[in-house]
Amino acid sequence: MTDAHNDVSDWWTTSIIDMEPGKIFFRGHPIEQLIGNASFPEMIWLMTRGDLPTAGQAALLDAALVAAVDHGPQAPSIACARMAVTCGLPLNNAMGSAVNFLGDVHGGAGEQAVELYQKIDAEGGPDAVPEIVRLWRESRGKYVPGFGHRFHKPVDPRAPRLLGLVDEAAETGDVDGRFAAIGRAVEAELGRGRSAPVPMNIDGATAVIFAELGFPAPLARGIFCLSRSVGILAHAWEQSQQGGRNKGPTPPAYRWTYDGPPRGGASS
Repeated sequence: MTDAHNDVSDWWTTSIIDMEPGKIFFRGHPIEQLIGNASFPEMIWLMTRGDLPTAGQAALLDAALVAAVDHGPQAPSIACARMAVTCGLPLNNAMGSAVNFLGDVHGGAGEQAVELYQKIDAEGGPDAVPEIVRLWRESRGKYVPGFGHRFHKPVDPRAPRLLGLVDEAAETGDVDGRFAAIGRAVEAELGRGRSAPVPMNIDGATAVIFAELGFPAPLARGIFCLSRSVGILAHAWEQSQQGGRNKGPTPPAYRWTYDGPPRGGASS
């Protein structure tokens, strides 16, 4: 016969948390030892990876989290949060609605850039960049994730700073720097033969960090969601203090373009 207790307790299995009355362990670490000693980036690493990072690795992850917290009300996810609040939603609902906006187009470029860098790395590193970029464009379209920016020209100010921190971490041995070299090689390839460069943007730079730190590509998007949630929360809270009801994407005086049948129905 099946042990009923085991049948229930084995319904979910996890190596993340062990708990009983009065005791909580995250990945084997007592919570009371983590509180006050582990930073939030270290906890993200521990919970998703199973171990604790070095101080240098945690600092790099922290930098990536800080860099991507917000990009203004014109970002769809931020606009969504603010509109949700004006519709009467509390902060948690506004945040949930906004995070759901972070898909392949808005919010997914970091994951895609990590995937691209890892493909290049698997094929031999920077020397493989021209061929892998060509194949990427053939299968995914001309857009190469992590490069160029419609707003920040000529340079996304976040990218050089993040790459500089990666270089410093490579000097101390916390990362080996090979993905930074790959990212720079992609940037050079995209700018080849053009009158203006196609510089690395925030997604490309944070992807360098996630790849250097050994995160799988899908986790890059999850971590970006954690980062952007800070900005989402801040904007939702600010909007709640400003007031406003049922604010749409444009002021009421502006109308959309209608291109349907003429008023009054079809003419005979």
